[in-house]
Amino acid sequence: MSLTVVKLIFAFQTFLQHLYKRIKLIYNIKMKLILASNSPRRKELLSKLNYQFEIIPSVGEEVSTAKLPVDIAKELANRKALEVFKAHPDAVVIGCDTVVEIDGQLLGKPASEAEAKQMLTALSGKTHQVHTGVCIVHKMGVWLFADTTEVVFKSLSDKQILDYIATGSPMDKAGAYGIQDSGFVSHIVGSYDNVVGFPTERVGQILATIFAK
Repeated sequence: MSLTVVKLIFAFQTFLQHLYKRIKLIYNIKMKLILASNSPRRKELLSKLNYQFEIIPSVGEEVSTAKLPVDIAKELANRKALEVFKAHPDAVVIGCDTVVEIDGQLLGKPASEAEAKQMLTALSGKTHQVHTGVCIVHKMGVWLFADTTEVVFKSLSDKQILDYIATGSPMDKAGAYGIQDSGFVSHIVGSYDNVVGFPTERVGQILATIFAK
């Protein structure tokens, strides 16, 4: 094979590589990223990853047939993402669900202040797990996982619990507390963002793969 032919082959390969990158870039620009959640905390955490995205929350009933808390979080995240993806099949859709588990029992969002008090009393001075299920749906594939963080609570007085409930903050949070505003957490093992409700580390890795960032 002559030197001229080798140079032509190399030049053609280089051209194809540039063409492929350009086509992929154009395709990625057109892809829309959707967060299927109205949570201001998840919106804030996804913003840290520096992607433009829209918020289109799922509206379906949050019912799961799974037995284990971690599987419930995954199933609900999957349902939320698929619901929104059906209406936006060209988008990348992220669905999430966060639950708290203590001694094998599931703690979701409290239905009343009395239930919030029960939850916080149960968590006081103990270790529990926070599971956030995440489903990322794209027409090329589905990524479904749950991230788990161990959380150790300080011992709480009734006054601390009641004062926190009076702020209204517990009522929209799994386990009736937010790590970012309660001051109840002694320490954690795992992702802080996961406790807030959005494991940015793992989500960022998957989005980087999808968008080739």
